[in-house]
Amino acid sequence: MPTLVISIDGAIIKEVPLLKERTTLGRRPYNDIVIDNLAVSGEHAVLTLASGKVTIEDLRSTNGTYVNGQAVHHHQLVHGDLLDIGRYKLRFVQQETGTQATATGTGATPAVPAASQEAPGFELTQPPSISMLPQRLACIRMLSGNIPGRQIPLTKVVTTLGKPGVAVASITQKPYGFVLAQLEGELATLKLNGQLVGSSPAPLLSGDMLELAGSQMQFLIE
Repeated sequence: MPTLVISIDGAIIKEVPLLKERTTLGRRPYNDIVIDNLAVSGEHAVLTLASGKVTIEDLRSTNGTYVNGQAVHHHQLVHGDLLDIGRYKLRFVQQETGTQATATGTGATPAVPAASQEAPGFELTQPPSISMLPQRLACIRMLSGNIPGRQIPLTKVVTTLGKPGVAVASITQKPYGFVLAQLEGELATLKLNGQLVGSSPAPLLSGDMLELAGSQMQFLIE
């Protein structure tokens, strides 16, 4: 099921399944996804679902719609794409149902947190769900380098990866997910699913591919 994973300041706050043929996004209250932020236009963008494919179209918004850091007008989304809408980041996830069940360990829908836990100025008009990631076991599986195949369990609040003085990244457990950030080294040394992470923390999803100073690894949740 295609889903938008919505985060702000590095913390995942919502997962929005795209169930409708057209899902509108904007600041006005009649949108399907309402983001009450002045950087978001009243009718900012629309997501269209057809034949299992999802496209996003910018509705001539004032500040534009960005996918993986590039301004777009009409763009077909693929798994892992990162959208920037105002202060919010929206990760597009599209996996088979069986894959999702394996990642979560259950077919049940996680509980929705109380409204007081949500970020201010954010509202959804369709039922969301949220993954309580700290309740599950996560790890990094090395794919290259000196220890290919080794799995590093993420049991601490903050786990650092890399070589001090060259490139260091951190994976932090937040209340509603795991967040990747770069601590040391040039910004071009850390990539997530082939895209540069840059100076802003990025939310992680099970199966994400990481590259740090040429070493490749995969983030997994059991």
